[in-house]
Amino acid sequence: MTAIDRTRQLPRTPLLDWSSFAGSRRLAGLHSIDDIATSCLTTSGRAAIYLALLQLRLDPGSLVLVPTYHCPTMVAPVILAGLRVAYFGIGANGLPQLGTIDAATAARAKAMLVSHYFGHARSLAEVRQWCDARQIALIEDCAHCYFGSAGERPVGTWGDFATASLSKFFPVPEGGVLASANRRIAAPHLNPQGLRAQVKAWADVLESAVTYGRLAGGRWALARLFAIKNQINRTGAAGTQEESMAPPDMMLACDMGRITEAPASTAVVLQRLLPRGRIIARRRSNYAAYARHFRQVEGAFPLYREVADDAVPYVFPLWVNDADRVYQSLRALALPVFRWDRIWPDTPALADDVGPSWSQHVLQLLCHQDLSEADVTRTAVTTLDLLSAERCPPASGAG
Repeated sequence: MTAIDRTRQLPRTPLLDWSSFAGSRRLAGLHSIDDIATSCLTTSGRAAIYLALLQLRLDPGSLVLVPTYHCPTMVAPVILAGLRVAYFGIGANGLPQLGTIDAATAARAKAMLVSHYFGHARSLAEVRQWCDARQIALIEDCAHCYFGSAGERPVGTWGDFATASLSKFFPVPEGGVLASANRRIAAPHLNPQGLRAQVKAWADVLESAVTYGRLAGGRWALARLFAIKNQINRTGAAGTQEESMAPPDMMLACDMGRITEAPASTAVVLQRLLPRGRIIARRRSNYAAYARHFRQVEGAFPLYREVADDAVPYVFPLWVNDADRVYQSLRALALPVFRWDRIWPDTPALADDVGPSWSQHVLQLLCHQDLSEADVTRTAVTTLDLLSAERCPPASGAG
């Protein structure tokens, strides 16, 4: 067996490389957010959620339903838009548990944010029907699902609006999408980024690529650009933070200061230019590699062992019994794994809801296109070693 290099740093995000331009523009029969006729680019997925809420023109203080299993950046846009949050539980398939929403809450709700988790999109037929019966607008969060079908419909077409993240699937430092298959999008007023910010965005893309050994043959020419970027980092002022009733540390961590800016040209150009075939194939291959490693192991199991033929994964979700110990060790080793363990402070405990347990036990193992099979193997083997250590307590000393 080839020795595993445990010292090389692994990328947590997609990288720009010459190989990024190879392969087919798209795969026949596979839907994507690109196919939705009405759309606009934003700085991030959280910005897209915020702008979707503004498109609905809800009264201040209106109630928005949000899942208990969430990243804080799904809640922050609701609060920043001057709206209130109520929570619903989710089932083991990742779909809303509509029975966790009481009648009084449902009667007051004006919008509902529903996520497709991990890249496994599901049919939202029941959710769509439930929302329509109560005149609740549906926002379909596709941050984890840029490609694929959600049951009977293409991903992103169940909601009144759909939101997506470019930086999770493309080698860009920022970028999101607001789209709608059935509503007109009123052009949002987004402030254009200045030349300094544009140069910095391109330098970020190139520096990340060179840091991880990409763009062979051109690295020597990039030193000057990196010097410019670092100078901007030293002199640039931080974005202003709008006032909010949210916990200050939580809202600050969500980085909401730039949600009304236009995306950098990196997002616009690379989203239009890069072929999709390699992104799709590499992510599916990496997911399958993780599935082989974790086929049968004590102390952990995959939430979903396989990817549907019309799905493209964002991460490999792994349930771990002793998640705190394993996750902290993986983080200390800087491996491409994360966990949604920081949920909004007022998130309730609901009956028959897997959200709280997922927040504690589900590790998200990144499987993006710029992780090699060796990178996936290293992450998986290290995780397996940690799981094995749990089953093998150290021998006691001699008496």
